[in-house]
Amino acid sequence: MQAEWNVSETAIAVGITTFTCGFGIAPMVLAPFSEINGRRPIFVVTGTLFVIFQLICALTPTFAGMLISRFLVGCCSSTFSTMVGGVVSDIYHAKERNTAMALFSGSALFGTGFGPIISGVIAQHTTWRWIFYLQVITCGVMMIFILFFFKETRGSVLLSKKAKAVNKWIAQLESEGHYGFMMPLANSSKAGPITAPQRIRWKVKSDEERTSLGRMIGISLYRPFHLLFTESVVFFFSLWISFSWAVLYLTFSAIPLVFRTSHGFNLEQNGAVFTAISVAAIISTCISVAQEHIARTYFTGKQRAIFDGPEGRLYFACIQSALLPVGCFWFGWTSFPTNHWILPALGIGCATMGIFSIYLAVFNYLADTYHRYASSALAAQSFCRNILAGAFPLFTPQMFKAMTFQGAGSFLGGMGALLTIVPWVLVFYGPRIRARSKFASEIMD
Repeated sequence: MQAEWNVSETAIAVGITTFTCGFGIAPMVLAPFSEINGRRPIFVVTGTLFVIFQLICALTPTFAGMLISRFLVGCCSSTFSTMVGGVVSDIYHAKERNTAMALFSGSALFGTGFGPIISGVIAQHTTWRWIFYLQVITCGVMMIFILFFFKETRGSVLLSKKAKAVNKWIAQLESEGHYGFMMPLANSSKAGPITAPQRIRWKVKSDEERTSLGRMIGISLYRPFHLLFTESVVFFFSLWISFSWAVLYLTFSAIPLVFRTSHGFNLEQNGAVFTAISVAAIISTCISVAQEHIARTYFTGKQRAIFDGPEGRLYFACIQSALLPVGCFWFGWTSFPTNHWILPALGIGCATMGIFSIYLAVFNYLADTYHRYASSALAAQSFCRNILAGAFPLFTPQMFKAMTFQGAGSFLGGMGALLTIVPWVLVFYGPRIRARSKFASEIMD
């Protein structure tokens, strides 16, 4: 792209930034639509547009067209990340949610590493446009499966459809003179109540409580930021996960720079280094599923009870999240040309395992703490996470060159170590903090 449009490396990285901006902003507006119309229509509409805009990315002749297309791709693809949490909550109870969320989180991180592997091979041997053509093909096939096999999961929408079907059936019976209910009239005589046929219609509570679409969008835009700046849990968790996600996106610029400079890697070889992220995602997923199962199987009584509360989501993360700063130090201080390339690659894998534990802990804790406000709390962290992650690739090359690879790795490791305090504070003081929150305490009452 740099060669074709004669732009700088930083300008090309803006494509990542515009994508993440769309990814962070769109859920704020799209969330009410999923509440009104259900998950499936949103998946179908945004997924179809996602494929179309991917095709535009492949065909665009201008750099400006690419940036605009990338923003729209981010907007449309955001539902396939943010709404998955809602789908999982629709299907699973809190105690069963960890495995489903671990599989989703693992697949998200696996794809983050697997994408550059495939892209590196394609760009090295053909043209960068085929990276987008391939996504059009694979995502197009995915949309066909969604169209035919994905069923609605949102309970209120399913109840609304059921109520409409039952009301239609009752209306048909009434048109034929069959009434299912005979109700006494107010002016019944002493000889006995006088009854008359009564029309009965079923209603869904969520339909009656639903406000106008404009008001719902307004709440959807306002409440996440209100929670972000008034709820300390949401603020510090958003800060924690935003930094970790920024480190993940930083690798898009850091890996090519470090391995090209220190080891002379070409485009395809740089892409292969991202295997560390995919392998780490698989290992982390297996560990997360296994440790939850082991804890609930072998712990009894009060020991098992600690895993039933929101703080139970943080015990494993308190230890595993330390892998993020360890991995950053590891990556930075093994990036000398004299060291084997596998050493910084292992550091990337270590940091990825820490990022996985943070992502899973933040989602599960916010969902368990805020319940019906969880979508707003998750939207707040999603917005912060994607905006910060999109900004990091813009200055990563400059930071690594100015601070040296070792200095930049140490800086990131130090920041990560400082933020690792967040889950420890909540483990010890979480119930007290939640009791002071009018949103979380409302659920506790």
